Amino acid sequence: MVRPKNPRTVGAIPKVTYFKPAGVPLRTLEESVLTVDELEAVRLKDLLDLDQDEAAKKMNISQPTFHRLLSTARKKIADALVKGKAIKVEGGAYKLIRKR
Repeated sequence: MVRPKNPRTVGAIPKVTYFKPAGVPLRTLEESVLTVDELEAVRLKDLLDLDQDEAAKKMNISQPTFHRLLSTARKKIADALVKGKAIKVEGGAYKLIRKR
């Protein structure tokens, strides 16, 4: 039996959850689904420029888990950009931490 995933800590739910190539009808597009926790990993590492150890601590996961999450997210994003797919952000094992 597979062990359930511990929820990953995220700082915010994205306001925009769908991205698509301009000028291509939605009904003709394939989708890449990016989970909320994968998006959070990309945000921490690539947007905020945190090192992997610091970003992993913010998400309350180990550094190797963070690395796998980031790698999966980057592969999905690259696949969508290169192959002209839409990116949909939904789901994942996460819990929202409100900043005070």
